[in-house]
Amino acid sequence: MADIWWKAHPHDLHRLQDRISTVYVERSHIDRDENAVVVINKKETVRVPASLVAAMLLGPGTRITHAATALLADSGTAICWIGQQGVRMYAAGIGPSRGAGLLMQQAHLVTRPKERLKVARSMYGIRFPGEDVSELTMQQLRGREGSRVRRIYREHAARTGIAWHGRKYVAGDAHAAGDDLNRVLSAANAALYGICHAVITGLGASPGLGFVHTGSATSFVLDIADLYKADYSIPLAFDLVADGLTEERDARLGLRDLIAERRLLPRIVDDIRGLLNIDPAETETSGPQLWDDKLGTVQGGTSWADHESDLIQPGFGDQQITVIGPEFDTTTGW
Repeated sequence: MADIWWKAHPHDLHRLQDRISTVYVERSHIDRDENAVVVINKKETVRVPASLVAAMLLGPGTRITHAATALLADSGTAICWIGQQGVRMYAAGIGPSRGAGLLMQQAHLVTRPKERLKVARSMYGIRFPGEDVSELTMQQLRGREGSRVRRIYREHAARTGIAWHGRKYVAGDAHAAGDDLNRVLSAANAALYGICHAVITGLGASPGLGFVHTGSATSFVLDIADLYKADYSIPLAFDLVADGLTEERDARLGLRDLIAERRLLPRIVDDIRGLLNIDPAETETSGPQLWDDKLGTVQGGTSWADHESDLIQPGFGDQQITVIGPEFDTTTGW
C-alpha cells in the first residue's frame, strides 16, 4: 500500500491501470457524469472512473447524489461515511458486484478451530515482534498480553508523570467512566475502532467475524484495533492529559493527526490481508459468479451453452487518492 491519503495529483487518476485502493473526499460534492463520478469543490473538479475505485471514503462536508451512489454500487465500489481522516465509521454500503473472496476466506478461517488459532497467534505475534508464539495456547497468549499492556501503562505513566490507577471502562458510558486519563483513552480507542471499521468494511470483510474477540457485531474490529493501541491510543491519551487536554474532541483530533502522520491506513490494509492470507486480487470480482463442483467458480451472467472462459481477477492498485476542498465560507455554508 502507498502512503495514507496519497498526494499524487487527482487528475492523474485516468493513468492508473489497476484499481485505486481508496479515494478520500472531504468538503466536496459528488455527482455522476456518464460512467465516472465527478468530485466538485471550489478549488477543482476531478473525474474519477468508478470502475477504478475499491472504496470511496466520504469525510465531513461531503454530499453525494443518488446517481453517483448507484454508479459506485454497480461498479462494486464500497462507500463508507466516515469522520475526518478516517476517524470514526458512521455507515457503509457495498455494491452487489463486490467480490466476496476476503469474506469467504475470513469465514473459512474463523469456523475451523485450528485455523482460527493460527490467525489469533499471528495477531499476538504482531504485538510481540521477534518472539515465537506459534506454540502458545490462547490462555498463555492472553496472560502475556495482559502483562504487556500493564507494562505499557506503567512506562507511559513514568514518561509523562501522569498517575495511572488502572483501566476503568463502563460499556455504554465509556467517556464518563473513570478519571480524565480513562475518559481520554476511551475516546481515543473509539476513534481507532472507527478507522479499523472503515478499512474492514471497505475491503469487504465482516466486522463481526473475530478471531480473538467473539459474540459482538464488531468482534473483528476489536481484534484489529488491539494491534495498534500500544502505538497510538495509549501513548496519545497520556500525552493529551499531560498537556491538560481532557475532552473527547481532543482525543479524536489527536488520533486523526497521528493516523495521518504515521500512515496507519495502509498498515491496517496490509495487516488484514496478511492475517487472512489472501491476495489483493481476491478482494474484488468482475461480477456475480456461479459455484462449480469441479472448477470452483465460473462467471455468472453468461450463456454457458455457447462457450467457456477462464476468469482473470484484476488486482487492486497500491494507490490512494485524496480530494479535499477548501474550507467552507461560514457565511454561505459552501
